Amino acid sequence: MIKKLVLLGFFIAAAVFSKAQDLNARVQVLAPQLQNNNKRALDALETTIRDFLNGRKWSTNNFQSQERIDCNFVLNITDWDGSANFKCEAQIQSSRPIYGTTYNSTLLNLSDKDFNFNYTEGQPLDYSDQNFINNLSSLLAYYAYIVVGMDYDSFSKFGGTPYFTKAQAVVNNAQNSTFAGWKAFENLRNRYWLVENLTNKDYNPIRETIYEYHRNGLDIMADNRNKGRKEILAMLPQLQKVDKQKQGSMLSQVFFTAKADELVNIIGSADPQERVKAYNLLTSLDPPNIAKYELLKKAK
Repeated sequence: MIKKLVLLGFFIAAAVFSKAQDLNARVQVLAPQLQNNNKRALDALETTIRDFLNGRKWSTNNFQSQERIDCNFVLNITDWDGSANFKCEAQIQSSRPIYGTTYNSTLLNLSDKDFNFNYTEGQPLDYSDQNFINNLSSLLAYYAYIVVGMDYDSFSKFGGTPYFTKAQAVVNNAQNSTFAGWKAFENLRNRYWLVENLTNKDYNPIRETIYEYHRNGLDIMADNRNKGRKEILAMLPQLQKVDKQKQGSMLSQVFFTAKADELVNIIGSADPQERVKAYNLLTSLDPPNIAKYELLKKAK
């Protein structure tokens, strides 16, 4: 009887824990530039980061295991003193499933070249929404909220607002930190400006496009590919509203970094007139990816 009760308690706890998880984060900690690195310590750091991201409740909803948000955190260590001081470049990616398909669409593909922190093996990774405790937990919490917010934005219009607000609080709490990436004056392409764009109403057309693109574009393509493609083509001009006022905004670049290849694949099957129109629009909105859009002129 006692054994049955113990097992029942275990399964209940496991079910509660699985619902508490919002992220399905895969984490890699790499150090190709370092010689004589301590693999055991780096493996421990990787596990600590993975447990922090996957073991915490980042949203207000309960997620089933299969509903968790797929994301990747790849840390490339560029300098390490062998003790507690790490300098890294991080790549953060996330995706969401498309209705009626096995395809996952990229939502985020961000690069952070100032992903620096202090961490000692075995140190508890503490975090608070109310104040800055250490840079590693703040970095991870910030990107966890961005990942969750972008996912919610893709399913409901402005659904990610509460999570972008939380990410903004992480930025505010880090203003007295000596670590780079948190302040407005340091760089126009950093954590401060990403969340500033996401919470600034001037950029709402981009967030609306994220919703329309996924819900009224990609999510209907399994049933009607032509209709989904036309919806996506029709919504792209909305991005010009922002481009005319806020040319080169960070959020616009974040959108196109995630979507350029996908847009080429979707629009490549359109008729020649639509492809030319899309090519002219995309090359004006997203000059860094012009080489990719050139394929639209060659598509048949």
